[in-house]
Amino acid sequence: MTVMLRLLAALLLLAAPGAAQPRPPLVLAAASLQDALGKAADVWAKRGHARPVLSFAASSALARQVLSGARADLFVSADEEWMDVLARGGLLAPGTRADLAGNRLVVVAARGNPTRLTLGTLGQVLASGPVAMADPGSVPAGRYARAALVRLGAWDQVRPRAVRAENVRAALALVERGAAPYGIVYATDARASRRVRVAGVFPGWTHPRIRYPIARLRGRGGEDFRRFLLSPAGRSTLARHGFTAP
Repeated sequence: MTVMLRLLAALLLLAAPGAAQPRPPLVLAAASLQDALGKAADVWAKRGHARPVLSFAASSALARQVLSGARADLFVSADEEWMDVLARGGLLAPGTRADLAGNRLVVVAARGNPTRLTLGTLGQVLASGPVAMADPGSVPAGRYARAALVRLGAWDQVRPRAVRAENVRAALALVERGAAPYGIVYATDARASRRVRVAGVFPGWTHPRIRYPIARLRGRGGEDFRRFLLSPAGRSTLARHGFTAP
């Protein structure tokens, strides 16, 4: 289902007769947050609140939906650049932007693949076969991957072999299905799959620091859930899924 159709379905759900009151917030979040935010929403609902409606896709796709007028409440990006785009457009509620979590960048392979990548072998190995990654032209995970490979002097060799996916979970799925022997994803994505293993880890100095900023959109609700996610209880839920402190 396309991002637009997912958003339309969520909005129809919110507008449906008999919907829970007060209206649950609609949260647009980076695809890599799917498991963690789903669990956080469950915890929030168990506290007696309406469960938030969650829509996941690449941060770039979601930000463009907001720019096109999508009436969501909260936005959680996998990088600061797309949040900056919305800030420059005056679309963020003042004082609500904050760093929610961090992550690490890894190379994954099928669980049966015994290869262990080091900084010395990473470029040569990845250049030898298709490498799944989120689109480095717009998607945060792909941007981080490209930056790391450039820093290591391997991007020119890997670029012709890159299989560009619409988001990081789609890149992960390519490795799970055997469509690519390797993929560059977040550590939390690797942790969420039983069909891949971490073959290598990019040191933090090879790419910009991975941050997930959260903000409420101007004129919208969801402030209580935003504060919950930033609370110790919310952050601990993210930590249990492998996210780091921002």
